[in-house]
Amino acid sequence: MEYVTRIVIIGGGPGGYEAALVAAQLGAEVTVVDCDGLGGASVLTDCVPSKTLIATAEVMTNFDSSYQELGITVGETTAENGVGVDLGRVNRRVKRLALAQSHDITASVTRAGARVMRGRGRLEPNQAPDGSRRVVVRAADGTEETLTADAVLVCTGGHPREIPLAQPDGDRILNWTQVYDLDELPEELIVVGSGVTGAEFAGAYQALGSRVTLVSSRDRVLPGEDPDAAAVLEDVFRRRGMNVMARSRAASAKRVGDRVEVTLSDGRVISGSHCLMAVGAIPNTAHMGLEEAGIKLRESGHIWTDKVSRTTAPGVYAAGDCTGVLALASVAAMQGRIAMYHFLGETVAPLDLKTVSANIFTDPEIATVGYSQADIDEGKIDARAVKLPLLRNPRAKMQGIRDGFVKLFCRPGTGIVVGGVVVSPRASELIHPISIAVDNNLTVEQIANAFTVYPSLSGSIAEVARQLHTRKTAAG
Repeated sequence: MEYVTRIVIIGGGPGGYEAALVAAQLGAEVTVVDCDGLGGASVLTDCVPSKTLIATAEVMTNFDSSYQELGITVGETTAENGVGVDLGRVNRRVKRLALAQSHDITASVTRAGARVMRGRGRLEPNQAPDGSRRVVVRAADGTEETLTADAVLVCTGGHPREIPLAQPDGDRILNWTQVYDLDELPEELIVVGSGVTGAEFAGAYQALGSRVTLVSSRDRVLPGEDPDAAAVLEDVFRRRGMNVMARSRAASAKRVGDRVEVTLSDGRVISGSHCLMAVGAIPNTAHMGLEEAGIKLRESGHIWTDKVSRTTAPGVYAAGDCTGVLALASVAAMQGRIAMYHFLGETVAPLDLKTVSANIFTDPEIATVGYSQADIDEGKIDARAVKLPLLRNPRAKMQGIRDGFVKLFCRPGTGIVVGGVVVSPRASELIHPISIAVDNNLTVEQIANAFTVYPSLSGSIAEVARQLHTRKTAAG
């Protein structure tokens, strides 16, 4: 009888379900243990829901910002566009789409031959003499089942971080998993935290019609992103009426009747109808027996992994937000696939974060790939940079696009493209040719010589490459 490799995956997010598909296709016996539904937070409470909400906000923004310039009139007057939003209806659609996506993923995993178990998994501390691992699965009704695995993949994600004196109540003080329960648009929304999540929600609710105050503890919004891109977005936020409070740290938030009062660390008090806390995430690694099983955790609680997703415990891998590598669904999926390829003896390349593309779904969107401006400024890589504003692009002029740019980074000697930034509507689509260039070590000359459609926003990518090539040639 042929032996079948047993794989147990704890967590059904992108890292888990993508790993399950790979392992099942390679002939392993796969069990996915999940407590909320396949797709994880990415599908159920984070990426899919937030981008669905943002899609509605995007329509509102595009209409509001360009209808007059493009010659569109609504009703008898163009002073007010007369467009509103039914947030209850929007959120019902958000939940419906998220649930449908989760069901589709479950069906795909099941069709591939994997078993899906509803419950919470924890590792038994010791390996068996044959090197196998034991995973105890506790169901919602308290019953337990022990699974034996030749390899275990932990991909349990994270949950919203909370400030002790600003506990979400799900009604007026919210975290990002609770906003989809709102039936009415917040009249005055205070968003605490100006990272990616805070900026995305602040921009979306501003577009939907809320009066938004964004509380940022740093000098600017998106402190970890390209400074030119962050400056464009902050300027857009302020121009559209958002109150952006820089260098302001929230100390507490409390209900006062139907209002929320947020007290800052310097004693100032801000009042609004609702407050959204977006102050980071905590990895879901507690009470799982990880350290007892020999798995090293970082101070933050994240699981330490190497470039092929191994933990410090033999036969145990980890993927996704619980590793703290890069909080992107695409990275989680890649980590999960790499883990399975590695354990099952397939050829696999180690995770390379310098080829990862990412997008922030604000308006305009901010997409990045490869080395960053900070890497260049800090001397991590010697590279040239050129930035071209979209104002010079004919297609942007036609569409009434005024904010944004394309920036490319290339090596000074060879002209090889090592990174890029796009700030634009649909930047998530425009970054792909730059990602291909970075991943395949293409040069600015090759990018410049490739045909582009005229007129098109992608023409700016070729124009930036042309300018970089000209400067490289002149410098040479």
